[in-house]
Amino acid sequence: TVRTFRAGDKRGMDSTKSLLIKSEQLLRIEDHDFAMRPGFGGSAIPVGIDVQVESIDSISEVNMDFTMTLYLRHYWQDDRLAFPSSSNKSRTFDARLVKKIWVPDVFFVHSKRSFIHDTTMENIMLRVFPDGNILYSVRITVTALCSMDFSSFPLDTQNCSLELESYAYNENDLMLYWKNGNDSLRTDEIVLSQFFVEDFQPSFGLAFYSSTGWYNRLYINFLLRRHIFFFMLQTYFPTMLMVMLSWVSFWIDRRAVPARVSLGITTVLTMSTIITGVSASMPQVSYVKAVDIYLWASFLFVFLSVIEYAAVNYFTTVEEMKKLKRAKIPNTFDATEAMAFDGCFHDNDIDMTSFTEVASTPNTERNSQSRNSTVSGPAEGTRLRRKNPVKQHLSFIMSNSYMIDSYSRVIFPMAYLLFNIIYWSLYA
Repeated sequence: TVRTFRAGDKRGMDSTKSLLIKSEQLLRIEDHDFAMRPGFGGSAIPVGIDVQVESIDSISEVNMDFTMTLYLRHYWQDDRLAFPSSSNKSRTFDARLVKKIWVPDVFFVHSKRSFIHDTTMENIMLRVFPDGNILYSVRITVTALCSMDFSSFPLDTQNCSLELESYAYNENDLMLYWKNGNDSLRTDEIVLSQFFVEDFQPSFGLAFYSSTGWYNRLYINFLLRRHIFFFMLQTYFPTMLMVMLSWVSFWIDRRAVPARVSLGITTVLTMSTIITGVSASMPQVSYVKAVDIYLWASFLFVFLSVIEYAAVNYFTTVEEMKKLKRAKIPNTFDATEAMAFDGCFHDNDIDMTSFTEVASTPNTERNSQSRNSTVSGPAEGTRLRRKNPVKQHLSFIMSNSYMIDSYSRVIFPMAYLLFNIIYWSLYA
């Protein structure tokens, strides 16, 4: 049985080979030099192109490229391959005959990698009509450059193009054109994870090379709009929550140093982690992206909340030291009461009436008299200097540091809300 199968397989190969030989004889391949283009020495040979995009496999922001799988079809006429046919039917061949005839040398401009699919055989089709018209179709996957602008990332749209051109033949020898105009570009339903394909559009142009001249160039243009929902979940919402979490410290007592410091440091480190993660997935561009503006502005709000507590803690310490000096605490002052001035209790918890009054002495009486004389009305001819109301207000806040937290509870949320309104109105 095995021998019979092998013999049958061999007979099948022989019949295929004989059929190919008959096809070559029918097309008179040996009678012509197919190293030369059709109509050599005459006008440029027109080569029509149409493309069916099967899929966009990937889009890489880091490498600034995209990978596309497509069916590329060429149409031209070669009278050398005309053959007689009573039924006027075309003949279809595979890649084996393609290597023996002339085909257009179309390549992809700015391509990084490309290959013809070869499972289970090379995905190449050649169809020859009796009048010499030829259809040459090939299935290709190509990775090409796409110059992306990330100034509005991730609220951006990207315009990419795949460019086709003849490598050896300039416009005097070969004329590339879209065979059916705008209908020459067809696409299957394409679904991408991060982008929505808004438009596919063919176009035509010329490319000039100083050493070889002008060449026809065809463009497959497509517009990509990025889905924002992924970045809302991964970047924007966590950033908003971190900024709001930093505001919690405004409601924590200003003397709870460990709680407020640990909360501030945690939010700062979390924001740094988010910024690092976003930067790692993006190319190192020299301009500022929209997501950078949002992340660094949010980082500034978190950082300012830490600075706010540093100011509150400093002014509280200064305020309590002044109270401590004014109180003139005697040596018999209880150690538990002294802890109040180190930031462990509220000011209201301190009973200042329990402190021993300092006895009046002649010196203190003289001092009080001198103070009374100092606060008396100004002498004749003395000019009064009006205090700056802004300085008075700042001095009042510094002497009442708890008010800084009260103001921050309103100023920080309102400023962040205003920033979000401006940001989303500009980029959304």
